[in-house]
Amino acid sequence: MKSKLLNYLFWLVIAAAFIGPGTVTTAASAGAGYQYQLLWAMVFSIVACMLLQEAAARITVMSGKSLGEAIKHRFTAKGYVWLIGIAIFLGCIAYEAGNILGAISGLALLNFDIPQWVFTTVIVVCSLVLLYAGKTKLVPNILGALVAVMGIGLFYAAFSVELDVSAMAKGFVTPKIPEGGTLIVLGLIGTTIVPYNIFLGSGLAQGKDLKTVRSGLIPSILIGGLISIAVILVGAALAEDFSFEALYNMLVQNHGKSMGFLFAFGLFGAGFTSTITAALAGAITIRSIHPKGSGWSDTSRQFRLLWFSVVLVGFAFGVSGIKPIPVIIAAQAANGFILPLLTLSIWVVVNNRDLVKAETNGLLLNLGMAFTLFVTSILGLLNMFKAGYSVVGGTFSFSGVNQWIILVVALLISLFGLRLVLKERKLTFTSF
Repeated sequence: MKSKLLNYLFWLVIAAAFIGPGTVTTAASAGAGYQYQLLWAMVFSIVACMLLQEAAARITVMSGKSLGEAIKHRFTAKGYVWLIGIAIFLGCIAYEAGNILGAISGLALLNFDIPQWVFTTVIVVCSLVLLYAGKTKLVPNILGALVAVMGIGLFYAAFSVELDVSAMAKGFVTPKIPEGGTLIVLGLIGTTIVPYNIFLGSGLAQGKDLKTVRSGLIPSILIGGLISIAVILVGAALAEDFSFEALYNMLVQNHGKSMGFLFAFGLFGAGFTSTITAALAGAITIRSIHPKGSGWSDTSRQFRLLWFSVVLVGFAFGVSGIKPIPVIIAAQAANGFILPLLTLSIWVVVNNRDLVKAETNGLLLNLGMAFTLFVTSILGLLNMFKAGYSVVGGTFSFSGVNQWIILVVALLISLFGLRLVLKERKLTFTSF
C-alpha cells in the first residue's frame, strides 16, 4: 500500500508540470469568456494527453531507450529529430517565463510590499538549488505535495460557485468553437498536452515496469485534467474579463480571505513547481536527442548548463516587468506548431515491433492516436494561418476556403501518418 502511494506521488510530477500558471490562465480565460462552451476541448485534451504520455512511457519501458533515442532509431534523418528537440526546448523557455511570472503574480496577490525582482530572485534561486542538487528523483515527491495543496484550493473554489448543470453537460458533449475562441481552444489543448511533459514522462519511466508506470501516470493526468476543468468552472463565475486580480477578488468577496489566500498560494505553487519541471524537461529533451546525450548524468556539466539556460531566460522575463497573461497564453498556443509532429512520431514509433515488442498499439489505441493527430494538425494549421495573416496585417477567419484548406490538409497529414503506421506493422489499409 505504501509503495502504491509513493508511486502515485512520484507521478504527480506530470500533473504538477502541466498545472502551472498557463493552465490557470487559459482555463479561467476559457470560462470567463465562453462559460461552459469549451469543456469539450478539455475532455479531448485529457484523453489525448493520456494516449500520448502512456505511449511515450511505454516506448521507453519496452525499448530501454529514451523517447528521443527511440525517435532517432526509427527516423534516421538527423534534421527531423533536432527540429522536434529544439522546438520543444524553445517551448520550455517560453513556458519558463510564464511559470516564473505566474508564481510572482500569486505572491503579488497577497499584497507583500516587496519589489518584483526580489520575488523573482527567490523563486529562481530556490529552483536552481533543487536542480543543482541533482536529486531529480526526489523532486517529483516535493512537487506532488504542492500540487495536492493547490488542487484542494481550486476544487473548493470550483464547487463553491453556482453551476448551471444543463449548460455544463452541453459543453462537455458539444464540440464547437465559438466566435473568437480558436486561440483559447488551442491554448487549452496546448496547456494539457505539453510536448516537454511527454519527454519528461518518458525520462521518469526509465528503469520501471509498465504496470507501475501506468498505475501512476494515468491517475496523475486525470487529476490534472479535473483541476483544469475546475478552473474553467471558477472562471465561468467571473462577471468581468479574466485577470488574476479579478478572480482573486471574486473569491475573497464570496468566500473570505482564506479562499483568496488558497488561490494565491495555489498560483504561486503552480508557477514554482512548473519552473522546476520546465527546466528539467528541457534538459532531458536535449539529452535525449543529442548523439552524446546518453553519457550525460543529471549532475554533468552539459545537463546542468541546459536547465540553467532555461531558468536564466525565465529570470530575465521575471525582472523585466512584462505582464504575464499575454506571455502565458502565447506559450500555450505555440505548442500547436510542434504537437502534430511529435504526435506523428510517437504514433509511428509505438507501432514498431523492434522497439516496443509485444506492447505495440491495438486497434482502439491506433484509432485514438489517428484522431489525436487529426485534431492537433487542425490546431497547428490554425496557428500557422493566424500567424501568416498577422504578418500581412490581415484578420484570419476559420471559415470558407480557409476552413476547407485546413481540414483537407489535416486529413492528409492523418492519412500520411496512418500509411506510416501500416508500413510499420507490415499491414495494408484493408487488413488494418
